[in-house]
Amino acid sequence: MIKVGFIGAGTVGTALAVGLFRKGCPVAAISSRSLTSAQKLAGLVADCRVCQTAQEVADVAELTFITTPDDVISEIASEVEWRKGQNVIHCSGAHSINILEPARRLGAAIGSFHPLQTFASLNEAVDNLPGSTFALEAEEPLLSRLKELASLLNGDWVELKPGDKVLYHVAAVFVSNYLVTLVKLALDLWQDFGVPPKEATKSLLPLLRGTVNNIDNIGLPDCLSGPIARGDLGTISKHLSALKAEGGSLLTTYRDLGLQTIPIALAKGKIDKHRAEEMKALLK
Repeated sequence: MIKVGFIGAGTVGTALAVGLFRKGCPVAAISSRSLTSAQKLAGLVADCRVCQTAQEVADVAELTFITTPDDVISEIASEVEWRKGQNVIHCSGAHSINILEPARRLGAAIGSFHPLQTFASLNEAVDNLPGSTFALEAEEPLLSRLKELASLLNGDWVELKPGDKVLYHVAAVFVSNYLVTLVKLALDLWQDFGVPPKEATKSLLPLLRGTVNNIDNIGLPDCLSGPIARGDLGTISKHLSALKAEGGSLLTTYRDLGLQTIPIALAKGKIDKHRAEEMKALLK
């Protein structure tokens, strides 16, 4: 199996290195700006060399993952003396493979291998990675090799063109990052009636899990529930009044999300166009 190396030993690099190692893929070399981080990762995979520089990793590995912060990827791509026959992969969700152009000019094959997963902490990153979808950019034969690595991690993949990457990443931000924001807004409202964040979180998590299960098992648009799905103008009006009385800081957010939800409710078929227009007028 191909020998891989990692430049960058943060959560993404660690999750990928450990995941691939557990599936029998040899992790030959690791470097990081933090020697401690590189040593820690090397301790999780056998027979792995801790390197002082990115160049040392590139000299050892057949396929090199650049798992640094996004702003450092182009720097690494430019500084390392790549060679023909090497494979150089970055794991950024927002950048296309064009950021690796310096490596391509030196004869290396370049690609992108982005795990569509949340990496809030090291343990969760390692545990959550198997089964994820991976966004791939590359030309053959590297593309097929990246598909094999995704399958090795029990994952699926989607192929992206360079122009697709930013919108792909925006979608991930909506689903993951902004979901956290919505939960935070809900917790703030619970504090208004005296329930502290820890207790509120415990109460809301079953609802959150149930929603995710409905998305998975029923799918859009049928998984939508709530007042907009029912066309319940009275409840929506009460919500708007309560948010206005509370100070109005969430009023715009509620209106905007509500307006985006109306087409889903229409597609579900529980409301007609007339009721949809009534809700739009109320929310505007």
